[in-house]
Amino acid sequence: MQPKLNYRRTFFIGLAFLSICAFWQMYDNIIPLMLQNTFGLGETVTGVLMAMDNILALVLLPVFGSLSDKVDTKLGKRTPFILTGTILAIVFMMLLPFADRRQSLFLFVGALFATLLSMGMYRSPAVALMPDLTPNHLRSRANAVINLMGAVGGVYALLMIKLLLGAGDRPDYMPLFASVAALMAVAVGVLLITIRENKLRKETEETESRTLAEGCQEPSAPEEASGQAAAACRTALPGEVKRSMVFLLASIFFWFTAYNAVTTAFSRYTRVVWKMEGGSFTNCLMVATVAAIISYIPIGNISAKIGRKKTIMGGVLVMAGCYLAAIFAVAYHPVINIAFALIGVGWAAINVNSYPMIVAMSQGSDIGKFTGTYYTFSMAAQIFTPIFSGFLLENVSYKTLFPYALIFALASFCTMTQVRHGDVKPVKKKSILENFDVED
Repeated sequence: MQPKLNYRRTFFIGLAFLSICAFWQMYDNIIPLMLQNTFGLGETVTGVLMAMDNILALVLLPVFGSLSDKVDTKLGKRTPFILTGTILAIVFMMLLPFADRRQSLFLFVGALFATLLSMGMYRSPAVALMPDLTPNHLRSRANAVINLMGAVGGVYALLMIKLLLGAGDRPDYMPLFASVAALMAVAVGVLLITIRENKLRKETEETESRTLAEGCQEPSAPEEASGQAAAACRTALPGEVKRSMVFLLASIFFWFTAYNAVTTAFSRYTRVVWKMEGGSFTNCLMVATVAAIISYIPIGNISAKIGRKKTIMGGVLVMAGCYLAAIFAVAYHPVINIAFALIGVGWAAINVNSYPMIVAMSQGSDIGKFTGTYYTFSMAAQIFTPIFSGFLLENVSYKTLFPYALIFALASFCTMTQVRHGDVKPVKKKSILENFDVED
């Protein structure tokens, strides 16, 4: 029998991603308030500064991901970047509330830039740690756990914002930043204590070598080899694998373009088109988030049975169907929450499986590089779509939002049909009785 996923180990690996998501949840919600309420910056300048993280990510994530592939230390390939990046990020992010107290825009922008550089240093290595230490056929399930950990980090930041952020235009942000910094320090500290990267990587490569001993005899599925098995089978990605990689990266760009257009413009859309007031629009987004969290683990199990590609394409179709239905909604109705729950499930199906498909097509020694490439295309979409969809909303009609999302969702479905590699084959049972086994 093939080995089962070690959920305890995956939980500890996911602590780095938990810390990252906690930071970004706070960043997205609090930094604009500081820029506008403390320093009096307008929407345009605030938007430019808030886009800086995505622009930096286009360069930093591939660079540090590729760099982490090449290093070899006693702590491992990824751990030094995770440790160094976390320490630097904590130091520089704590300067932000200090600069806010002093009302020093120069110090604030400098600390913000340094913080973003520090976060960019370890994001790709932190994400690449999971496929490094997880056999290919278990990566979708492991990625479900990692995404769940990220959601926990985001929820923690939201709770701290609610509990620690005082009233008024200029509250004291220091306790909030300290609470998130403490979580980041504890999470990465526990990861360092519990995860011995070099030892676990060696165990994973040995497992892959045993499981895929005949992988070199299956040219139709070269992506299924990793680590030592990959090095024995090939020295460069075959042309057909490169073709699949290009189409998958295009798909990633398209579905992020669709999804982020909706999430970034939804508050304005509901006010103009559905005549919703106040913060009532958040109910739909919260429903989608909760549905995604609930579905992560089940989707990881489903993809192990039917394959990653089918699961992703099913998720894309579900989301496209909801976008289509939303086009005809002229006002808010409670049934819309059902559509957003389905959007959350569809998005979870995509997130759980797309990254494992990318790293499955890479050589074992290139996981960090291709992790950075994955984020390059997702970040590029998040830079492109607010500008393009915003132009349509402002100059054509707010009613272009869901047709826009539908078009790009369908485009991602079309490109996914051309992806031929990176999937995982369902494990064949040796006997009828094994079909009744339940995963631990």
